[in-house]
Amino acid sequence: MQQISRRTALALGAAGAAFSVFGLGTGAQATPETAAAEIAKFAGGKAPVAGKITIELPEIAENGNTVPLAISVDAPMTEDDYVTDVLVLADGNPNPGVATFHFTPLSGKADASTRIRLATTQNIVVTAKTSKGAVYTASKLVKVTIGGCGG
Repeated sequence: MQQISRRTALALGAAGAAFSVFGLGTGAQATPETAAAEIAKFAGGKAPVAGKITIELPEIAENGNTVPLAISVDAPMTEDDYVTDVLVLADGNPNPGVATFHFTPLSGKADASTRIRLATTQNIVVTAKTSKGAVYTASKLVKVTIGGCGG
């Protein structure tokens, strides 16, 4: 049995910690085409219609690490007609999927707010599905002065 020196054990531990924090990502940015493919998958092939979604984001984000986002979908939220899911994508982040929200008629309103990370100036695309199969979309450009996704 071969023994490992303390220096080698520490180096392996540091490498394992770095891998768990940073992963093996290529650092490649997503493209609008990548985001469009995710929207198509989310929408089940239906073409999203513009409208019914309100996106509240700052026009300029001083720091991409924590950008406030609020979304609202104008929908009745009744037993037979309600928003089921909302997908938020950032088409310039390494991983464009930012958040997914799930709603039921008991939600009362299809509203959500959170803070997101943005790597660079990019479009935020919000897509909503309803229980009747309708798909809506909206987007907003955010200018980021200091990126928040590393690199």
